[in-house]
Amino acid sequence: MKKFFVTFLIFFLVLFTAIIKNSTKRIDDEIFSLRENIRESKRNFENIKLEHDYLSSTKKLLDYQNLYFDEELFEKNIQNFYIIYQNKKNVKIKKFKFSNE
Repeated sequence: MKKFFVTFLIFFLVLFTAIIKNSTKRIDDEIFSLRENIRESKRNFENIKLEHDYLSSTKKLLDYQNLYFDEELFEKNIQNFYIIYQNKKNVKIKKFKFSNE
């Protein structure tokens, strides 16, 4: 009876160890996947932030205009934008409505 009990205990411990090992392996894989996603998201965020910082400031845009375009660009009033709808028979022009209006 003692042999059976010891054998059963060893078998149970081996089985329990295998189950724990598989579950920790699965959790490690999930953690690795999440870390890779976070790393990729951080890289995208840094690129977008860099682009936003350099291209959104009006001073920077004016500097680029002077540097690359000289006198090719000019300011336009934002209220003067229109949308053109064209069908086969006619053309409609409507004033552009901005989201904050």
